[in-house]
Amino acid sequence: MLNVSQISKTFNPGTVNEKRAIDSLSLRLAPGDFVTIIGSNGAGKSTLFNAVCGDFLTDTGSILLNGQDITFMPAFQRARHIGRLFQDPMRGSAPGMTIEENLALAAGSGGWLSHVSQRDKKRFRDRLALLDMGLEDRMKQPVGLLSGGQRQALTLLMATMNPPWLLLLDEHTAALDPGTAEKVLKLTREVVEEHKITTMMITHNMNQALELGNRTLMMDAGRIVLDVQGAERKSMTVSDLLKRFKAKVGEDLDNDRILLS
Repeated sequence: MLNVSQISKTFNPGTVNEKRAIDSLSLRLAPGDFVTIIGSNGAGKSTLFNAVCGDFLTDTGSILLNGQDITFMPAFQRARHIGRLFQDPMRGSAPGMTIEENLALAAGSGGWLSHVSQRDKKRFRDRLALLDMGLEDRMKQPVGLLSGGQRQALTLLMATMNPPWLLLLDEHTAALDPGTAEKVLKLTREVVEEHKITTMMITHNMNQALELGNRTLMMDAGRIVLDVQGAERKSMTVSDLLKRFKAKVGEDLDNDRILLS
């Protein structure tokens, strides 16, 4: 499904601000993999997502998605097959447009937004009802009136309205209160399982990193330093994960946000 081969990226090369963000990184995802990713700030997690999405061209290496070489493909073309949610709930939807109009854009329903078909309206209502937030009765309201949790849940529906080949979740519950975050995570599990979407999720919560999905990666200095799955992952504790990180990197994980979560 996803084959990232020996990609590297250095920002501001040859200057005092030079930063090697991705260092000869390779990664293979099988169809239906749900991979959680953890690492300190600056480890390269979001930069990896940006590389896959085409926000910049890598200096070296190649990226294949579903057998198609997308290494030099523009970001807008990749977006047809890659869904992405960000930490900020305000991103990913148009606040001045209604819930119905946002969903119509995401679904690619065609025609004028003021003439959404009855069939699509029913489809949107049915999908919104799954959120259990009452949004199916507020389809004519502007998205800007929704809470952060409601907007993030809506964005998840938008990103999967036409199931993508790959779904990227960049700490998509980090800015939400615990109750809302749990509801969005539950919805995430259900949507991914329903459509069998290949997924990568960045998280700062080490328990989530071991409980969600079928595979856990740890990153450091632009490299994947740990990749656990199967029986090894099933029996692994947070303490085990920290010990394995120290054995690979040579030092303790130093990130209060991760350790306190």
